Amino acid sequence: MSIDELDILLVEDNQNDSDLALHALRREKSATRIFVVRDGEEALDFLFCRGIFAHRSVTDPPKLVLLDLKLPKVNGLEVLAQLKGDPRTRIIPVVIMTSSKEERDLVTSYHLGANSYVQKPVDFERYRDAVKNIGLYWLVINQPPAIGHALQPAEQPHARR
Repeated sequence: MSIDELDILLVEDNQNDSDLALHALRREKSATRIFVVRDGEEALDFLFCRGIFAHRSVTDPPKLVLLDLKLPKVNGLEVLAQLKGDPRTRIIPVVIMTSSKEERDLVTSYHLGANSYVQKPVDFERYRDAVKNIGLYWLVINQPPAIGHALQPAEQPHARR
């Protein structure tokens, strides 16, 4: 699998959830290329082209990151903070997919720049439908800016007073 034109980075440590997500995305042909990492440290290495992913270029990011919050090594909120805190990766859409029902996780995720927050359904069909719809929206319907064409902070239009 080539990761040069990656559609989705799935950051998920639970094998069952990962398998369900992959099945749903492949079944619906929502994504042509999906790459899976199992912990937050590996996600950051992938996104910032470090370690075993040093051959990658940050100018070829995924079109979407599906990010679990409860991850080993580095939790999902820290991954989100670093991803959205770096101008090179800030515009990558991030959908939080978590089993967390904690209001603070939801609020913190949005404060850190999450584009969407989805509580994982426990029912197989609902989980598959949720992943299918996320893929459809973010990869087909949504119109993101091209990497390199995102407005830099100094170029952003000023708010009217």
